[in-house]
Amino acid sequence: MDRLNAPIAGQTFTRDSELKGFAVRVTTSGAKSFILEKRIDGKVKRLTLGRYPELTVEQARKEAHKLLGHIATGRNPTAEKKQKELQATTLQKAFDDFLLARKNLKPRTLYDYRRLMKVAFPDWQNKALVDISKEMVAKRHTKIGAEHGEAYANLAMRFLRALFNFSIAQYEDGSGNAILRENPVVRLTQTRAWYRVARRQTIIKSHQLKPWYEGVMTLKNDKVSQQSALVADYLLFLLFTGLRRQEAATLKWSDIDLRGRSFTIRDTKNREPLTLPLTDFVYSLLEKRKATADSEYVFAGGGKAGHLIEPRHQVQQVRNTSGVSFTLHDLRRSYITIAESIDISAYALKRLVNHKMSNDVTAGYIVNDVERLREPMQKISDYLLKCMGVNPSDAKNII
Repeated sequence: MDRLNAPIAGQTFTRDSELKGFAVRVTTSGAKSFILEKRIDGKVKRLTLGRYPELTVEQARKEAHKLLGHIATGRNPTAEKKQKELQATTLQKAFDDFLLARKNLKPRTLYDYRRLMKVAFPDWQNKALVDISKEMVAKRHTKIGAEHGEAYANLAMRFLRALFNFSIAQYEDGSGNAILRENPVVRLTQTRAWYRVARRQTIIKSHQLKPWYEGVMTLKNDKVSQQSALVADYLLFLLFTGLRRQEAATLKWSDIDLRGRSFTIRDTKNREPLTLPLTDFVYSLLEKRKATADSEYVFAGGGKAGHLIEPRHQVQQVRNTSGVSFTLHDLRRSYITIAESIDISAYALKRLVNHKMSNDVTAGYIVNDVERLREPMQKISDYLLKCMGVNPSDAKNII
C-alpha cells in the first residue's frame, strides 16, 4: 500500500490477487481508497469501502467479504446506501432543494419562507423528514397559534405542507418509490383543526378619508424629516392607484412616462406587466417629487435595497394624528371598494388592479388600453378628493 504512487493524471487501480473485485484506487492527490467492483442487477457497480490508512487491508477485505455476502443474497448495497441517505434528508435540506427548484420566487416570498423556517420551525431544521409525524404537526400548529396568532399558524402549516408535497415528488428510492408515504400536515384537514380565520376586510371608509388625508398632510409638512414627506407621497400614491405596497415601493423613474401621463409596473404579483394612466392628482404628485429626486426609485430608501421598506413609524404617526386605524393593504382595499361603489365597470376595475380574468370568456375579447382606463381612474381620483374635502381642480396646488 505504501509503495503505490499517485498517477500524473486520472486514477489508477491495483487489483487484489486473492479476492476478485477487491482493489485499491489511487488519485492524483495521493488519496488511497479500497473499492469493490461487482455486478449488481446486471450492471457493474463500484462500491467505496473506505480510505487507507484509516482502514487496513485486512479490515477492508473483511468489509468486501461482507458486502459480497449481501449481494449474494439479493441485496443491493448501492440502493441501500442511497435509501439510507434519503431517509436522513432533513427539513433544512428539503427547504434548500425547494428553493433551487423554485427558481422564480420573488424576493419578498423568499424572505417570508426563510422567516417561517426561523420562527415556526427553528428546532425542526435538522430533523429528518421521516421523523416529523402527524402528531408533531398538530402540536406545533397549536403552539404557533398560541404564540404568534392563528393566522400565522395556518400560514406556517401551509408552507410546511408545500415543503412535504415537494419532498414526496423529489426524493425517491432506486425503485422510484417516494421515501415519504404521505404528507403529515394532512392531519389538520382530517381532524378539521385548521383555524377559522376570517379574511381581513378593513378599509378606510368614506367619512374617514378626510381625517386620514389631514393626517397624511401633517406628515408631509414635517419640516424636520424629508423622509416623512416621501412616505406621505407614498401613502397617497398607494390610495390613488390601488397598487400593492411592494409594487409602489419598487417603482422606478424609468417606468414613469410623465409626458405620456402613464406608468408601468413590471414585476407584478401575477407576473403580467401593468401600464396605467396618471390621474391629474398623481401626475402632480410625481412631477413635484421628480424635481428633487436623486435616486432611480420614486420612493427611495436609505437601506441596501435602495427603495422604501415598510414605513411602520410614519404609518403609526398618521394613525395617531388622524384617529384612523389602517394598514398599507387597507389602502388597496379602499380603492377597490370605492371604485365598485361608484359603478366603475367590473372589467375596467379588474384591469386597474391587475386581477386576472382567465375564467371570463367575455373579458378575453375586451382590450383595456391605457387611454380607455384613464377616465375610470380619474373618476376614482376625483371621488377620493371630494371625500377628503379637496376640490379636484385645486388638488395640484395643495400637493
